[in-house]
Amino acid sequence: MQTLRSSELESWLAIQSAKIKALIEVRIFRIDNYDHFGDAKHLGDGLSELRWKNGLRVYFARVGSRAVLLLNGGGKNDQKKDIKKARLLLGKYTSS
Repeated sequence: MQTLRSSELESWLAIQSAKIKALIEVRIFRIDNYDHFGDAKHLGDGLSELRWKNGLRVYFARVGSRAVLLLNGGGKNDQKKDIKKARLLLGKYTSS
């Protein structure tokens, strides 16, 4: 599986702590190398989220049969706002 990252995800990652970045990079490594998503939930309309027990979320969509587009991230407390943003980004990236 190939993971692609949106510029919005990269901006969000840039302001996270080293610990959060490491958690996310390990999960991406597992997706890339083993097609293992871990705790993930489908949110409908092609959008899904990677979940961590600490409330961390990364929103993604499958693009094609062997690629995943990581859209944005956030926490459990801002989940509604983050899902809305992820849906807008999904439309932005898949309409072109």
